[in-house]
Amino acid sequence: MTERGVKETGEDGPAVAVTVGEDFVATIELCRPPNNFFSLDLIAGIADALTELDDDPRCRAAVLRAQGKHFCAGADFSSSGRPFTTEELYAAAVRIFRTHTPVVAAVQGAAIGGGLGVALSADFRVAAPEARFSANFARLGFHQGFGLSVTLPRLVGEQRAADLLMTGRRVKGEEAVEIGLADRLASLDQLETEAHAWAREIAISAPLAVRSIRQTLRGDLADQVEAATAHEASEQARLRETDDFVEGTRAMAERREPEFKGE
Repeated sequence: MTERGVKETGEDGPAVAVTVGEDFVATIELCRPPNNFFSLDLIAGIADALTELDDDPRCRAAVLRAQGKHFCAGADFSSSGRPFTTEELYAAAVRIFRTHTPVVAAVQGAAIGGGLGVALSADFRVAAPEARFSANFARLGFHQGFGLSVTLPRLVGEQRAADLLMTGRRVKGEEAVEIGLADRLASLDQLETEAHAWAREIAISAPLAVRSIRQTLRGDLADQVEAATAHEASEQARLRETDDFVEGTRAMAERREPEFKGE
């Protein structure tokens, strides 16, 4: 494989690395192990990578994978890293949904909160049995984001989406496949191999036809995500000012059950 480039983020090194193979399959790798916490650098790096790959004739499909134990463990509320606004973050998220390259995500460990949103931005997901998917926003006293208001019910249906969003419960790899949150199951040691093989299956099809089919199936998804993230950001800003949000984030940091008061 040849290196396409990396998205530099300063002292911590690259947030996202991209390589393009000789089989028309690119790999987009999240490089913030072990947790690959949510950040503007990470999301903008994915958007930049896919935008560039859209115009690269060597790429017809991509694998989205992550270094370390977890795919993306959501937001790090204890972080003192470079600040960013929700609007900046969601603008980058919308850019991901406006790209054209088919993506297969390889999900190991946690895909939590915004990390779940990243996983659902892909066209397909291969999950390890050890994967843990969770829209844990309500457990934080918060509203879902990253367009999950659209992408989650699109995959699992309205009722299951309501269950996952209101309870914030964790779904392991096997159940994720059962309910449509993931598409295939693979052992940890075969996860990337399975995802790459699937992307290769896509890449050997006619590229113009694949993009046309993908656009037909996705329709106005990017516009829906843009509208959803605007509403999500507004609700998140409102709820961020509540005592429940303070309690939820504190309880998460202390690894205990939160005691919400509805205030």
